[in-house]
Amino acid sequence: MTDTNLPFTDSVDDAVPVHRVSVDDLDSLDRSLGERVARWAAAAGFKGKAHSHCLVPDEAGDLSMVLCGFEADAAAIWSLAHLPHALPSGTYRLTQTEDTDAAALGWALGAYRFDLYKSKTESPALLVWPEGADQPRVIATAQALCLARDLVNTPAQDLNPATLQEAMEALAAAHGAAITTIVGDNLLAQNYPAIHAVGRAAADAPRLIDMTWGDENAPRVTLVGKGVCFDSGGLDVKVAANMRLMKKDMAGAATVAGLASLIMATALPVRLRVLIPAVENAIAGNAYHPMDVIRARNGKTIEIGHTDAEGRVVLSDALVEASADEPEVLLDFATLTGAARIALGLDLPALFSNDDALAADLLAASEAAADPMWRLPLWNGYRPMIDGETADITNSTGSAFGGAITAALFLREFVGEGIAWAHVDTYGWMAENKPGRPKGGEAPGLRATYDMLRKRFGGA
Repeated sequence: MTDTNLPFTDSVDDAVPVHRVSVDDLDSLDRSLGERVARWAAAAGFKGKAHSHCLVPDEAGDLSMVLCGFEADAAAIWSLAHLPHALPSGTYRLTQTEDTDAAALGWALGAYRFDLYKSKTESPALLVWPEGADQPRVIATAQALCLARDLVNTPAQDLNPATLQEAMEALAAAHGAAITTIVGDNLLAQNYPAIHAVGRAAADAPRLIDMTWGDENAPRVTLVGKGVCFDSGGLDVKVAANMRLMKKDMAGAATVAGLASLIMATALPVRLRVLIPAVENAIAGNAYHPMDVIRARNGKTIEIGHTDAEGRVVLSDALVEASADEPEVLLDFATLTGAARIALGLDLPALFSNDDALAADLLAASEAAADPMWRLPLWNGYRPMIDGETADITNSTGSAFGGAITAALFLREFVGEGIAWAHVDTYGWMAENKPGRPKGGEAPGLRATYDMLRKRFGGA
């Protein structure tokens, strides 16, 4: 999504006003907007409930205004997000003067549709830029989230490790970032054996994408994203129902791509590094086996208890490399465990961190931005569960309990000593349509993480 196809305009000509109306406002509607409007709203059954609206005609029958239900304690970003595809085609303007950035961003996200493969497409209603809105930041944030959504939504036939690399190269070129990629057997030559092992059976070779941007003397922020472009489960093959959405197993990579886009577009004063281990977990004669032992980049040996627990394996090499230049903040995003979804549901990412201050900052930002996360513990009492029988650690405990925690403990084994690190275990997908969040790819935690980084490291 570019600024030229965002659903905004500067022209106010013939723009229909949109009034936010809460339940408490209904009794005074006759005084604020006139008796005729109040009577029409009552006859239409408009109750001011969130995500409801009422079209009000003038005496000639033409649309004169829109009433939009509003709850004062609800997140401002989603208050208007249902309108872009619910309203008749045309141009609209907000009468509100508060929360304009959030309202504009919600409108942009509500307008999003992944229609690349559709023969018929819908055009959303346009919004006049609200007065006082920070247009560059709204545009950058909308583009970041839509980039992440597009990457997750693209089928694996068109989004494989090579095309994910191309997408990152295009992003780097757009912002003047440097990018290198280590592909195929070169991973072995340069000591990334875990990434190679997981991806070697696929027709498209595994790779490690490495992008850097910003002043070399600025605070170092490193992002790592799980880039499993499709996950069959490997030799421990998934059943069909569990494989259906596995194009989204690279949602961690998509999230860090979107976050990097936002950091660079707003010139956040950091030295940014993005590492994406991009693979397909496929089945072939050279696929890695259950109970194979892989020596990761830091020398630690990994026993493959289950080939469908591949995400933590590819992340192991990437986290070792991410730790090498000792960033001030190291963040990874991954669609890692079903256990996190069982614990917290589909919409709420699980946050793990070895640094209480970093976790507190992320949670505060997530609450302020209505981009929620929930912290789970790196419980050391479960550390023996990842001890391997024939290797240092195992990627699968064989237990049905504490799976999100033991996966996070596994990742911690590859984070450098003294580095402030957080791991976000995300679903990366909306299972049903919600205002501003259509069914499909999503990047929970992106906005909150950016706000945390901006607060920590400054920026315009």
